[in-house]
Amino acid sequence: MKILTVLGARPQFIKAAAFSRAIKKHESVEEVIVHTGQHYDQNMSDVFFAEMDIPLPKYKLQTGGKTHGAMTGQQLEKIEEIIFNEKPDLVLVYGDTNSTLAGALAATKLHIPIAHVEAGLRSFNKKMPEEINRILTDQISDYLFVPSESAKQNLINEGINTNKIFVVGDIMYDVALYYKEKMQKPKWFDDLKLNQFILCTIHRAENTDDPIKLSNILKGLELSQRDIILPLHPRTVGKIKKYGLVIPSNIRVVDPTGYLEMVWLEVHSDLIVTDSGGVQKEAYFHGKYCITLREETEWVELVENGFNKLVGYDAKLIVDGINTSSSQKIESLGIYGDGRTVKKILDIIISTFNHQ
Repeated sequence: MKILTVLGARPQFIKAAAFSRAIKKHESVEEVIVHTGQHYDQNMSDVFFAEMDIPLPKYKLQTGGKTHGAMTGQQLEKIEEIIFNEKPDLVLVYGDTNSTLAGALAATKLHIPIAHVEAGLRSFNKKMPEEINRILTDQISDYLFVPSESAKQNLINEGINTNKIFVVGDIMYDVALYYKEKMQKPKWFDDLKLNQFILCTIHRAENTDDPIKLSNILKGLELSQRDIILPLHPRTVGKIKKYGLVIPSNIRVVDPTGYLEMVWLEVHSDLIVTDSGGVQKEAYFHGKYCITLREETEWVELVENGFNKLVGYDAKLIVDGINTSSSQKIESLGIYGDGRTVKKILDIIISTFNHQ
């Protein structure tokens, strides 16, 4: 059996690595990895792949730096060509990038079964391109591997046959458990001389490209009067300067970290403030309360269970959230499975193909 895995961004590679490690244990299963190059990431060197125990992609496409339509179209064309050459039995896609949709479209037009990992997630905000990618990919996929019961219900509400839906837990929990054993303290951390800190990440364009939102977020962080570590992309630092904003003195801005360093910061923080979907879940996995700088989230279970608070970009809500939540500890309720999601996915795929 041959599986073609289509990936486009660093977080997808980290998720897919868990699946690739499991595949190595099955001699009857071959995996071919395609990297669309959707997100250029200078941190994705050969060292990254070796350090993270991730197999190198067989195909590297250069499709980044374009509009959504041009990018998706070029990916569709190139992935289709690869499918013709490789003749896979299954195309596997993750999450909600343009690469996810392109891989699914290429497969379905060539009548190749599609498996979508992290299916059923909905923010119900169709202004987000990720939401469109999720909905369309789910509609044409043959295996919908969902992380939670609420994700399953979303698919049922959209008329998808329950025979295609499998509640397997969240692959990111498998990943979090694996890499927690390999986490690394950043070399610069001791120089900050901090005994306690809040970890903050800001990367979504809806926050970084809006001077009012970004100003309010920085103000809310400042008013908390807490020591905050903020890994910030140089592009965002440039935006702050362009808008004439000043980074408050209680915020330590550092360069973007590697994944293993990010895990260390999450584990050792008192509280996490973020606009990242992935970091919201990682906060839960590592027992940290999360303040989310968005007005909606795909991970509704975390909000409903009181582990996550949505504050948008309102400075008062941000500081109130930090001040009332910084001492809260999170106890896992098993919302996203038991850390064996990858095994469940692979068992289902292999079992289905063996009975065809």
